[in-house]
Amino acid sequence: MWYNITMLELEQAIELLKETQCRRKDDLLERIVGVEKSTSQSKEEYLTEKRFADGVKCPYCNGKHIQRNGKARGYQQYICVDCKKYFSATTNTIISCTKLPLEKWNKYIECMMANLSIRKCAEICGINKNTAFLWRHKILDALQSMAESVVLNGIVEGDETFFPLSYKGSHALPEGRKARHHGQKNHKRGVSKEQVCVPCAVNRKGLSIAKVTNLGHVSTENLKTAFLGRIEEGSTFCTDGAPQYVNFAISGKLDLLQFQQKEGRIGLYNIQHINSYHSVLKNFMRKFKGVSTKYLPNYLVWNNFENYANETFVEKHRILLEFIVTTNKKIQEVRQRQKDFGPRAKDLE
Repeated sequence: MWYNITMLELEQAIELLKETQCRRKDDLLERIVGVEKSTSQSKEEYLTEKRFADGVKCPYCNGKHIQRNGKARGYQQYICVDCKKYFSATTNTIISCTKLPLEKWNKYIECMMANLSIRKCAEICGINKNTAFLWRHKILDALQSMAESVVLNGIVEGDETFFPLSYKGSHALPEGRKARHHGQKNHKRGVSKEQVCVPCAVNRKGLSIAKVTNLGHVSTENLKTAFLGRIEEGSTFCTDGAPQYVNFAISGKLDLLQFQQKEGRIGLYNIQHINSYHSVLKNFMRKFKGVSTKYLPNYLVWNNFENYANETFVEKHRILLEFIVTTNKKIQEVRQRQKDFGPRAKDLE
């Protein structure tokens, strides 16, 4: 659709470069994703095909009584007979408020999936670094709806991990809160209110859930917030010996199997997959040199999509591109984003 080059070679090259430790890795990735690609399908044709695959529907009232209403900025305009509102193939999508062409978004997704920095993405795509940052979180915010539909079953392993409470990017700190610069340790040792708790669960099929819930130690109510209704009843839930999981397993009607500190495996059951998940997650987060707590839910979704989705690089690229042109946007402004997605640091306290 979008490519004349061999996508298999592109996928293999990027995956190989992600694993290498050479100094010029970012430059090589930049060259690969910066390759110009041509399309035999116009932008309007692509948007119309994906957005209105089941016929043209009104994005406001979902009505099917639609009439054509001329063209504007190269896009076919429509009017809904039922609600009398005007719309096009881009209305109420992530790309509806941008004047940049879809090819920019296409290239930006490649840069994002190659794990390039915000500045590198901006340089390759020819956009401002602030725009690159906003695009990243528009895409990740949209992926939240995909992540919310994940339900685990079978043998499920669960445990919580912790990240430092971060006000990175904030211009004002809560009263009594001292600034913590890069490289400094937390003011308190161990698990405390300076640690953001993230309960995680993964099953043997590779599906995963991670959700920011609270500060400090996890409680049964926090586990319900993260997992209740997202782990099928009757599943085998493998955890460590924390007592909070007992009450949660009763609430969720799960078969609980707990492992003490020195126990490694009981038959087919263990908690090695969730430990591996935590290791991958920590390595993924380390690349960003600290993530603000208010954006942490987005990076959790990104990690699950990149490292635990079974699709290939090409398929993930296609999913993301189709997602941004077909999913109704949820973000009107930064304040609304903070309200709808993931608690801000001060909301957890």
